[in-house]
Amino acid sequence: MANAAALDGDRPTATRSLASSQTSIERATGAPGDSWASHYSIGRWAHEAGMILAQLGDYASAQDHLHHALEIHGLDRRRTRAIVLADLGTVRLRQDDVDGALASWSDFLDCADGVRSIKVRDAVHDMRARLYRLRDVPGVGELDERASALGQAAPILWTIAGDGRIGLPLGASA
Repeated sequence: MANAAALDGDRPTATRSLASSQTSIERATGAPGDSWASHYSIGRWAHEAGMILAQLGDYASAQDHLHHALEIHGLDRRRTRAIVLADLGTVRLRQDDVDGALASWSDFLDCADGVRSIKVRDAVHDMRARLYRLRDVPGVGELDERASALGQAAPILWTIAGDGRIGLPLGASA
């Protein structure tokens, strides 16, 4: 509901929904099926809340939430951490913090290197579209080259058996 309210520009409903969802997630028992909140982690919530707050134009709070998500996700969940870093770069750019955006995107590329994911590939393409507008800024060309190499990595192509089972990626051996 918070996301829908933010899309409608309804700040009171969005912030109230964020607070309510945070409470539900913090109180969830963790047993699957008990509630929707048992399927959420506080890190995932912090990331989504940060993006909702950015949508509302509250970039300082958005950054706080995204930093919180990074602290929670640590270094063991590379794809998730990479996506949060990409989003943090976008939020910083919206604040006209070009240096901060470039630093976050550089960290994103470091973290995403070797991660094969549609979300990462999409984040690379989104970042490159933003970098194009910044092409005259020092350091952008190098960052764009790194992003280009990462974005051109072969997509994951899964084999599908005749019975509908999904197998190993094409070219991979068991």
